[in-house]
Amino acid sequence: MAIASVEKLITQLARLPGVGRKTAQRYAYHLLGVSEEQALELADAIRDARKLVHPCPICGTFTDLEQCEICTDPKRTDAVICVVSDPKDVMAMEKTREFTGRYHVLNGSLSPMNGIGPADLRINELMQRCEGDTVKEVILATNPDVEGEATASYLAKLLKAKGITATRIAHGVPIGGNLEYTDEVTLAKALEGRRVL
Repeated sequence: MAIASVEKLITQLARLPGVGRKTAQRYAYHLLGVSEEQALELADAIRDARKLVHPCPICGTFTDLEQCEICTDPKRTDAVICVVSDPKDVMAMEKTREFTGRYHVLNGSLSPMNGIGPADLRINELMQRCEGDTVKEVILATNPDVEGEATASYLAKLLKAKGITATRIAHGVPIGGNLEYTDEVTLAKALEGRRVL
């Protein structure tokens, strides 16, 4: 016997990325078991995030400020821009604590089969940011899949025409990985991106 309101909650939770029906069911029953205060705190957090968070007008990452903290940080260099596909990629790059430049979020990758062309991404905004002599290098950190590689190649040509150095993040065997279990494409990329020690 299905309870309509519980079924609706499960259906909504199952829409989250990486959440299947069984996990959604587990989450739903967990939420039903917590105090009303805890459940309402979650609902409030979702509502507040939806109301307050918006894309940064400069780089496109999510922020609840007028401009994101990265774009307004005076300690960061304007000479290097790291281009990523999605706002979540900015968070992944920031976890390394290695990058001290600025970011640019494309909001996707080129995918002609899905009807996504250059006009559907924030490519014009990137080219505008590259006007003048400030930007010296653009790091293309799109995903290492077909769409990400196509996007990186397309952007590299545009940037080269502007006289800006375009670099690509390295891809290859992960730390702790085993060559025996690594696919051919990953190994080929690892060989291609090898460096002198």
